Amino acid sequence: MINPEDKLDLGEIPIDSPERKRLPPLLRRAWYGLNQAFRRRISHTGATPDQFTALRCLIETNNEGITQRQLTTMMSSDPNTIASLVERLISAGWIDRQRHAKDKRAYSLFIKPEGKAKYEELRDLAVELQSNILESIPEAERENFLKNLGLMADACRSEAMNALERDNVN
Repeated sequence: MINPEDKLDLGEIPIDSPERKRLPPLLRRAWYGLNQAFRRRISHTGATPDQFTALRCLIETNNEGITQRQLTTMMSSDPNTIASLVERLISAGWIDRQRHAKDKRAYSLFIKPEGKAKYEELRDLAVELQSNILESIPEAERENFLKNLGLMADACRSEAMNALERDNVN
């Protein structure tokens, strides 16, 4: 193992070497840590991080109604997970599902007043947590970090779509 104190010529070390910072484990560790911190912070509210994210998506679309498929894309999730999440949100009384105005095969999701109140309760806790975590990065670098993280998220989604297309061709 290379001594971390030594200056490394990263060009000579493979991208997946244990001596390097590696994207997949870092992203996983960051996501898992953030998710667990938020889960613990909101446990007394009866909501989960995914429920908060779904409520936020509905709020940010001005409650004009979105389909389950749109919610799946917005949350970067899979249809089965979102179907279960939607059922829990309906059971909690936080959202409503109505037939889509144009596509009779689809349903539109709308946030109810109880869901808006739950979102507002959770939002303050989410903003505080995000602020605390971002304090680990120098203030002058935060916006650039978030911009680059967004670029990485877009690149990951693009790679996933490319893989899906390749799989459908074969």
